[in-house]
Amino acid sequence: MTDGVDERKRATLRRFAAIGATAPFVGNAAGESDDADASTDDNETREAIRGYVATTPGAHFSKLRDDLRLGTGETQHHLRTLEDAGDVESVKDGDYRRFFPAGRFDAFEKRALGYLRRDTPRGMILALLRDPDASGGQLADRLGVSRPTISAAASDLAEAGLLDRSNGYRLQDPERLIALVVRHAESFDDDTVAFADDASDLVRYDP
Repeated sequence: MTDGVDERKRATLRRFAAIGATAPFVGNAAGESDDADASTDDNETREAIRGYVATTPGAHFSKLRDDLRLGTGETQHHLRTLEDAGDVESVKDGDYRRFFPAGRFDAFEKRALGYLRRDTPRGMILALLRDPDASGGQLADRLGVSRPTISAAASDLAEAGLLDRSNGYRLQDPERLIALVVRHAESFDDDTVAFADDASDLVRYDP
């Protein structure tokens, strides 16, 4: 059983390491210039983390750790090394710490990606991109949640600068949100992928 787990972990790491080896980060791969004595396994793990962060920007620590089948201490060590090398950067988001390729996203995009990684806020953003005039009640019906849940999520999105609630619900900078959704759709869920497939009709979105 242990051998099977180890093989799945190694296959996962190799898959993301292949991405990490070509990820357009600033600095040397896996910080090798600062860690010449790193083992092959260490370098492969760091390349895998680089690849994962490139394809899943805004993922929080626990998701990254679990998706890559790593231990907590192992993940902390390699992320610290990558941050020190300038390959990866992180931001605190409530109870989470989210990770991004260094120098790739501005503050608005980091906040947006963080909320896009939460089910209800992501559903609201997609629904409002599809229908800018949707009311709170309509959003609740479409997402299958309560009105208070929508209201609470709207408050969070407004505080993050992603939503204007002065006259209904209006997304801030929707074209940038569309670009983020389309670029990283496959790292979210099937509904986001479906949205991305039809996104060409929304490029000129003008609420």
